Amino acid sequence: MAPVLTENAVRVLEARYLRRDPDGELVESPDGLFRRVAAAVAKAEQESFGGSEADAGGWEEAFFHSLAALEFLPNSPTLMNAGTPLGQLSACFVLPVEDSMGGIFESLKLMALIQQSGGGTGFSFSKLRPRGDRVQTTGGEASGPVSFMRIFDCATDNIRQGGRRRGANMAILSVDHPDILEFIDAKRDGSSFRNFNLSVGVSDAFMRAAAADTAFRPRHPVTGKEGPPAPASELFRRIVEAAWGTGDPGLVFLDAVNRANPTPELGRIEATNPCGEVPLLPYEACNLGSINLSRMVRVAPGGSGEPRHELDWEKLRSTTRLAVRFLDNVVEAGRRPDPRIEETVRANRKVGLGVMGFAEMLILLGVPYAGESAAALAEEIIECMREESHAASMELARERGVFPNFEKSVHAERGHRLRNATLLSIAPTGTISIIAGTSSGIEPLFALAYRRSHVLGDDTLLELNPLFLAHARAQGVYSEEIVEHLCRQGSLAKCPGIGEDTARLFQTALEIAPEGHLRIQAAFQRHVDNAVSKTINLPQAATADDVAAVYRSAWELELKGITIYRYGSKSEQVLELGTGEAPEEHEHFSHCDPHSCRL
Repeated sequence: MAPVLTENAVRVLEARYLRRDPDGELVESPDGLFRRVAAAVAKAEQESFGGSEADAGGWEEAFFHSLAALEFLPNSPTLMNAGTPLGQLSACFVLPVEDSMGGIFESLKLMALIQQSGGGTGFSFSKLRPRGDRVQTTGGEASGPVSFMRIFDCATDNIRQGGRRRGANMAILSVDHPDILEFIDAKRDGSSFRNFNLSVGVSDAFMRAAAADTAFRPRHPVTGKEGPPAPASELFRRIVEAAWGTGDPGLVFLDAVNRANPTPELGRIEATNPCGEVPLLPYEACNLGSINLSRMVRVAPGGSGEPRHELDWEKLRSTTRLAVRFLDNVVEAGRRPDPRIEETVRANRKVGLGVMGFAEMLILLGVPYAGESAAALAEEIIECMREESHAASMELARERGVFPNFEKSVHAERGHRLRNATLLSIAPTGTISIIAGTSSGIEPLFALAYRRSHVLGDDTLLELNPLFLAHARAQGVYSEEIVEHLCRQGSLAKCPGIGEDTARLFQTALEIAPEGHLRIQAAFQRHVDNAVSKTINLPQAATADDVAAVYRSAWELELKGITIYRYGSKSEQVLELGTGEAPEEHEHFSHCDPHSCRL
């Protein structure tokens, strides 16, 4: 029997995903959506790969069961567009920004088409000449990367993705670009670039120079000429202070990204999708999907009294294999808005399978998020998924052939005949986790009661964590006073009548020290061939030194990117603690010691 969708899940589906007639009336149910998607994706079995009608029907049923049971969900464009005339199924795109007026506006046009169909776009603006540089063709002066970013941001303001959600972009600028200071401060006014995440593309050399307090030179992106040296530590500090103040910029560790580049012969990776979990080449796109780990938990056989839960490893393995086949079919079933994107996507066939519901799974298993046991379990889960996804991709390669650029990939050198250049990625799963009724990505619970804004236009979703309510009732500690406390504060901090074990099990994002967040991100990244989207949440009282320590630790842990968010540093934020009053500060927040993150 399929699980019952939550009230918020139904609201999101009705607002964004279910089909409507020309008069705007709903003509599709949630089950109808899952059937539409399953049928459209399974059709590739017959139309593209020569399977029989019975084969396609069998896979349609398998896909439908997994979707309807909320065990696996693909990215939003697939849910929105599969089986429709639009047919654009990818969430993540990277477009080049060349140093010419034609190249810049060609990418702007493609961005508009991608966002109109529900996709998000990432850009490196590092090739653009700096502000004030002489333009030989006109004799004028260049206005620099940040000025052109404003044009992209303005265009995104006027496009609504798929007619149903706001556009999203990532802008990356290399740390050695002469305009890097303007880029770092681009969001300091609190109102600019609201449709962009910003990340500085940093090298290992820069991070070493910042740590050693030695000089670092800017480099002209066109001529390669170096500028005067400046202290790397001061530039690093400017990045940190901007992130402390606004949440941006994050860091993308470009050397770590390119050490994992599966097709280095095709070029160096310089950009990612909007949330950073998929580093991509120019004109490349990726299809994402996430396994709901809370649905991979079963009641342990035997025993008596309160049910004991355990991870169902065989279900995780079989769901991983099914999801890889589904995502490879999506590559075939989807349409791309430009032949260059179509060619690159089919040549590399990148997919990004990840997880959601990690925090909810831990609670069901009785494992606190901030402990070392959670990180060990995270690594065990993602290692299992890595093994199964590779096995599934190798089986697909035997059935359908390797991806066309296989001989130019590191997989050929290793003798791994794969169907897909990449397989795993940890996405933030914002709205699909609402549909699945679970926690997002690998994040801890943001709060036990919170307001979620900017999901349904001006509407706000109010959420009170059902797992805690069930746990409190089972432990005999449920009371209206506890519920009122959660609605005021969002967490169990200073909540009377709550034991230490319960408080640790239901710790929220702001109660977890930075090294606890980093420990989980690093555990997943060790076995993910793309990247990991995760936010290191910091309380309002965190300092710029805390941010600096997180950024240094992330590099030392060999992550591919890092994002922090200090609560309250934006005038508007998507998640707010409690359902009424502002939260109290958590007194036990500890400063991040970078060396304590070495695991």
